[in-house]
Amino acid sequence: MIKFRVTLATLLAAGIMITSCGGDEPQNPDNNKPDTPTPPETTDVRVLTTTSNRAKDLDESWLSFSTVDNMSPSTIRLNPSQEYQTIDGFGAAITGSTAYNLLKMTAADRAKFLKETFSPTEGYGMSYIRICIGASDFSLSDYTCCDKEGIENFALTDEENKYVIPVLKEILAINPSIKIMASPWTAPRWMKVNNLTDLKPHNSWTGGQLNPAYYQDYATYFVKWIQAFNKEGINIYGMTVQNEPLNRGNSASMFMGWEEQRDFIKNALGPKLRQAGIDTKIYAFDHNYNYDNMADQKSYPTKIYADAEASKYIAGAAYHNYGGNVEELNTVHKSNPDKELVFTESTAGDWNDGSNLQKRLIDDMEQITLGTVNRWCRGSIIWNLMLDAKRGPNRPGGCTTGFGAVDIADDFKTITRNSFYYIMAHMSSVVKPDAVRIGTSGFTTTGLTYSAFRNPDGSYALVLSNRKSDDVRATVDDGSHHFPVTVPAGGIVSLSWK
Repeated sequence: MIKFRVTLATLLAAGIMITSCGGDEPQNPDNNKPDTPTPPETTDVRVLTTTSNRAKDLDESWLSFSTVDNMSPSTIRLNPSQEYQTIDGFGAAITGSTAYNLLKMTAADRAKFLKETFSPTEGYGMSYIRICIGASDFSLSDYTCCDKEGIENFALTDEENKYVIPVLKEILAINPSIKIMASPWTAPRWMKVNNLTDLKPHNSWTGGQLNPAYYQDYATYFVKWIQAFNKEGINIYGMTVQNEPLNRGNSASMFMGWEEQRDFIKNALGPKLRQAGIDTKIYAFDHNYNYDNMADQKSYPTKIYADAEASKYIAGAAYHNYGGNVEELNTVHKSNPDKELVFTESTAGDWNDGSNLQKRLIDDMEQITLGTVNRWCRGSIIWNLMLDAKRGPNRPGGCTTGFGAVDIADDFKTITRNSFYYIMAHMSSVVKPDAVRIGTSGFTTTGLTYSAFRNPDGSYALVLSNRKSDDVRATVDDGSHHFPVTVPAGGIVSLSWK
């Protein structure tokens, strides 16, 4: 069992926040509490607890297995033989803005924060990262990696070379097995047209569509980009073909309906990746549960799967939660159970009181982490690990009212952690990559949400959130051991044991 200590220095280095595009409350009220004593080696169950009022702030404690027979009527039973999906991980996006902010910190402060966030042995072990292929609305400039016409002009830019890649290398030094998902916001402008009927040039970062005449060049663009990162020692685990393909209005964007994505994958992208010997997974869609209410785009990924030639190149589909209901994940899984699902983006902002932990913590846990893994997602990633005090840097026309998973003050030292940081830390600290979600039975009550996992080393993990205004008490039983647990009102508890 991994021992984890929450020290005074750790708490001071981490305020807390969330991502993508309030309420006031005290920040870290327990900053003066003494270091948590190191528990004895014989302690059985590690417990991590956060409450929405911050009375418990990723606090660690320990439980022992019960030595008497389990007679509790409130027993949550783990069913290890009932297996669901394999887990890839949990984490946050390293955008150009995030990388810039991280590099404004001192090397020592940055190393401390990155270790706390990504180390599987000395931190919370976040294990999934999303990065941008070219610019997004949280980049330092508008660009792609081939802005001069002609695919022979492809090259990484200063944003990758000076910011994103150095930060990724520091993270990989801490957690070499971290998975990276990549997504483009737009193709190079010279590849875009106004629509597929007129085929007139669309020299804009915003909107437009991919000219079918450039399918092969754009597929080569992906190959060159992945190879360029590989040369830097950065493996790209998965990619989506287009971020928010139904969104024409983002500061960097490109419309790509399901038929376009199908044809691009089967006629260009899939074959080009295979010819280059690249095993990066392709995920379709990467947008909202409600398909932006476009009737002809409903069930976007399943329509692509229906084409056998396209489907053979596709690992699964990616989703965001800016529209629709999380139940869409169950619908998509039921129609194509052989395909994977992953949740790739959510943002907190002024519109949903994104910095108010008391309003967001349980909602985010229910919708973004537990809510998605309980509906077959292999992982969950939130938007922007770190933003600055001005909620940026960001691009004109993009989101200006969002929060990071953490926000960093003007001194580039003081960090405030938000709900998104907590929900990812609670998952990744106990649910390890390649864990398997397993079945549960027994005790349930309104407001209590949970999910159980078996890790690759044979240990178990159980993560619970409690929406109630009262504590919930239960007994956990894995068939060999049992123990009592209390989930505080408005709180999250993560458990792990051998």
